[in-house]
Amino acid sequence: MARSALLNVMVSAVTKAGRPLARDFGEIENLQVSMKGPADFVVAADRKAGQALVAELNKARPGYSFLTKDRGLLPGPDESHRWIVDPLAGSTNFLHGIPVFGVALALEREGQIVAAVLFNPVTNDLYVSERGAGVFLNDRRLRVAGRTALADCVVATGIPHLGTPDHPGAIRKLQSVMIEVAGMRSSGSPVFELASVAAGRIDAYWQEGLQPWDIAAGALFVREAGGKSSDLWGGEKMIDTRSICAGNEKIQGRLLTALTTARG
Repeated sequence: MARSALLNVMVSAVTKAGRPLARDFGEIENLQVSMKGPADFVVAADRKAGQALVAELNKARPGYSFLTKDRGLLPGPDESHRWIVDPLAGSTNFLHGIPVFGVALALEREGQIVAAVLFNPVTNDLYVSERGAGVFLNDRRLRVAGRTALADCVVATGIPHLGTPDHPGAIRKLQSVMIEVAGMRSSGSPVFELASVAAGRIDAYWQEGLQPWDIAAGALFVREAGGKSSDLWGGEKMIDTRSICAGNEKIQGRLLTALTTARG
């Protein structure tokens, strides 16, 4: 695909931040097996990637604001543009040596996500999208899957674990969906799950308790692949409600119905 100047800036930033993550990932297995050593190493890798991203983006687009996982809100004089950054999406996977992680970046203009990229430096998978121009994985245009019956679908979510907000409610939703679908999956990274919906590898995804950097890039991917995303109440306030339900239009609606039934 022919990339715009904006996408070129974003791709350059995520690849420069991501390459050192691939090297750091190779060191994880050599660390002493303990809670403190690897965890501290991951925090340091996350911080380095975040610093590289902010520096690169500031150089290319000075004045834009940032919302980052590692440093929070970094205001800039240009209040109409905000980068939403996750320098290490899938950090738990990274910590455990699972190669499903990467650098996620979205640009919000006047409150609307207009461009997004996701880069996995281990697999070299690069997702790019700009509003109205589609979504591409390594220059291959993506489309959501076309299935229309939940019984034929593979659906993803984050498996409820210790510390999951409203754990009983999450279990009820999981049970409600499990009995209606062909299979369940969980990759451990919301933005990669949404990218997989856009690529048609999984049919739908839902999750609660998310952060803006979990949602921003992936929601644009799904939209530009012909799919639909909403919050768990069917509205557009995904970032405000910290929730998302995504799939093709028919399956997204049917999944929402199953989740609403579980909520009671």
